[in-house]
Amino acid sequence: MKTLLHIDSSVRRTDNEHPGHNSISKQLGHLFVDTWMNLNHQGNVIHRDLGLNPPDFITQDWIAAVFTPESERNTQQQALLRLSDVLIDELEQADLLLITAPMYNYGMPAVLKAWFDQVIRINKTFSFDLARGDFPLAPLFRGKTLVLLTSSGEFGFEPNGIRAHMNHLGPHIETLSHYLGVDSVHKIRSEYQEFADERHAQSLSQARQSIVELAHQLAGHPSPERSAT
Repeated sequence: MKTLLHIDSSVRRTDNEHPGHNSISKQLGHLFVDTWMNLNHQGNVIHRDLGLNPPDFITQDWIAAVFTPESERNTQQQALLRLSDVLIDELEQADLLLITAPMYNYGMPAVLKAWFDQVIRINKTFSFDLARGDFPLAPLFRGKTLVLLTSSGEFGFEPNGIRAHMNHLGPHIETLSHYLGVDSVHKIRSEYQEFADERHAQSLSQARQSIVELAHQLAGHPSPERSAT
């Protein structure tokens, strides 16, 4: 049985009275999960909506607790690391990591960065050894797959796109995901939201079709035929 860890990071919900206010990235994530579960009836999904339940930001005391040997941590330090321990346990269980993220100011939402800060932790998800030379950090987990679904108001953030140099969302997440044990990454994006024109509609439609195809691929099922757009 495979486990999917589903992380949403938009502050928007998907049940707003006005549908136009609903989170696109979360809707795309739900499409992936629904498709994947229909193909993996025995699969397990762990879901965290960081927009609705933001993780704590790390503090100086949190860092001190991390670098205190576990056997020497006091009650307060254990409490400071409790959420981190839970989040890391969820990550460790996951074979497949699904992250949905809108582009906020050309980067990731603050709640998603807070989640990464809670889970990328020395001796828990990575080790540090100066004997490795100039690259002393190494992940402790292996074999995980990341599906990254993003939405943006503008467009052209793909490699060699007109705004590629402004994309601090996907590349940042890919870099950090290495220390979560991610070996392969699949990225699907929806763009043009602020333009609200045919390009946006087409981008969203293509993203949905690509998500269904990817869910089939990762579940080991033949992909459905792609409809003409």
